[in-house]
Amino acid sequence: MSAAVRTIGLTLGDAAGIGPEIIAAALASRRLDKGFAYRVIGSADGAKPGEPNEATARAARAALEESARLALSGEIAAVVTGPIHKARMQAIGFEFPGQTEFFASRAKEENFAMCLTGGALTVALVTAHIPLRAVAESLSASEIIRVGILLADFLRQRLGRAPRLAIAGLNPHAGESGALGREEIEIIEPAVALLRGELGETATCTGPISPDTVFHRAVGGEFDGVLCLYHDQGLIPLKLHAFDSGVNVTLGLPFPRTSPDHGTAFEIAGRGIARADSMIAAIQLATELARHSQP
Repeated sequence: MSAAVRTIGLTLGDAAGIGPEIIAAALASRRLDKGFAYRVIGSADGAKPGEPNEATARAARAALEESARLALSGEIAAVVTGPIHKARMQAIGFEFPGQTEFFASRAKEENFAMCLTGGALTVALVTAHIPLRAVAESLSASEIIRVGILLADFLRQRLGRAPRLAIAGLNPHAGESGALGREEIEIIEPAVALLRGELGETATCTGPISPDTVFHRAVGGEFDGVLCLYHDQGLIPLKLHAFDSGVNVTLGLPFPRTSPDHGTAFEIAGRGIARADSMIAAIQLATELARHSQP
């Protein structure tokens, strides 16, 4: 692809939600990088705001397939995805927990992770779309190390220096020396030690840190990113801190993929009150990452 004018693909998501209107608002915002072209992928034909159905779910899936094809062929430099409704997608045969796993599958990439960034906070997830009761048994040192390396690489690319990582504990007070759980002692502490060895001087790692203080410390500037052990451990503080500017980014793909950190918001679709800030931030991050990966 020519480096002169590269294209960012924008999928509408479920067109009965706010995806079409926030994409339109983002494109009209004059806040996007003029060094890129922007291509909307997907159809809103027949979609009525706030009235999702099988047709809107199928159109959302078709847009995802097209965006993956275009990204893998090099026809677009990055993908920014509008929000979908997971249950409605799965009802039409979408076999993935979310868009993160879809793109990893299409790229045939097993070393990937879900990351969110906004304001002064960046978090990556060791486990993502699984029930909370399955988290403890799913934790392993190898996964903590794997996702920790991906997070360190992402932050190093953006910051241009060795990032400072914090690793959250799983249990209250990071297990209270074993009194409130032994995962920190048996899994997380050994994993952090191995992660330090893997990263060497390219990043610093601290943890496990009590989950009730680690995000305050990160927002205060002590850490550049927090490695979180389950979905809501990372998403609740991120959305509290930067709901209107947070961005979801898939680490490990051969092309940048980002999305706003909110859902379809069917209840407000078409009312003209949906904010485009998170979509704008997602497009801005996609262009930043595309510049880093420019041939």
